[in-house]
Amino acid sequence: ADTVNPTMFFDITVDGEPLGRVSFELFADKVPKAAENFRALSIGEKGFGCKGSSFHRIIPGFMCQGGNVTRHNGAGSRSIYGEKFEDENFILKHTGPGTLSMANVGPNTSGSQFFICTARLSGWMASVWSLGRGEKARTLWKPCTFWVQEGQDQ
Repeated sequence: ADTVNPTMFFDITVDGEPLGRVSFELFADKVPKAAENFRALSIGEKGFGCKGSSFHRIIPGFMCQGGNVTRHNGAGSRSIYGEKFEDENFILKHTGPGTLSMANVGPNTSGSQFFICTARLSGWMASVWSLGRGEKARTLWKPCTFWVQEGQDQ
């Protein structure tokens, strides 16, 4: 049977004010382990997850990073498979705003942290792999980027 790519969503707020909802199609047909990890973390299925966490790193014109489900400050990560899990493949590219990718610190170190591209990153980062694509990302990340450029805490 063909693999169905699940769609997950995040409701984004800034200082308690709703900014909008971003939906992500997860490419379970290409990176099934990463897609399942992100899906389960999105809904807290294993007793921990992304709910209530923040984007701890926002770089204008590049990306927004989140998913620290342990320390909520960028210094921790945990997958549903243990602390880390192995890389699957690098066939999916960072094709533009809304590309969802795993954040890591080297080979086979993916956990819960992810980033969402806010620009096209052609030919970039052979060691980081894409796992999905976000809808409405172009309209949501521009206000986030502006907010950070104005000097507010992330």
